[in-house]
Amino acid sequence: MPRHFGVLIPSTNTTGEIEYTRHLPADWQAHYARVASSSVNKTPFSPPKDEDVDYQAKLLGTAKIEIVFLLQTSASLFADDYDADVTRRVSAAAGVPAFTSAMAIGEAMQAMGTRRVALVSPYSPEVNQRARHYYESKYGLDIVALEGFAATDSYAIGKLGPENAREAFARIDRPEIEAFVVPGGNFPTMAHIGEWEREFGKPVVTTNQAAFWGVLQRLDARERVPNLGWLLA
Repeated sequence: MPRHFGVLIPSTNTTGEIEYTRHLPADWQAHYARVASSSVNKTPFSPPKDEDVDYQAKLLGTAKIEIVFLLQTSASLFADDYDADVTRRVSAAAGVPAFTSAMAIGEAMQAMGTRRVALVSPYSPEVNQRARHYYESKYGLDIVALEGFAATDSYAIGKLGPENAREAFARIDRPEIEAFVVPGGNFPTMAHIGEWEREFGKPVVTTNQAAFWGVLQRLDARERVPNLGWLLA
């Protein structure tokens, strides 16, 4: 029987749906609802409009999904209480449990027992510092290296290639780094997680991969997707 989950996705995200269509097991069906993106809000990478989130979450609930998440890691970085507020509202509107992709990354690192990580990010320097604060303060991670690609908006992220991440890994890799974290729901990387882990010998955790892992964890599903790295092996 198919399993159904909901994804609140920024309106400017052009790669997230492709990633899930190509790489998730056939029995897992994503249902998408778009929310006004950072470009619409005129503040790059900021959270989507509350009214969009609430309305679209309600519509997703009518698809009888089992769970829903917000696929915008940067949204969680602008206020310390954003995750708690948005998941409460989304869950109430959809009638199912809710989480954010930023939460899923932090939880995945804790589940793997990795603390000293390198953050390889498409974001601007300002947003990268917000990401450092978020993961160090909320999940106890130690960001021992950080490299960003200074994307100005979601469209710029969607134009990045996987080689950007791989080259960054090669530049910053050192023994004390236990894992690489690659945020960005519009950064197409899922197809390359396995090969990167084999090359560098360390876990690689990305937004879209971690969000699906978060679905499996919360639904107590025992699905394994080895091609999506150690996290889902």
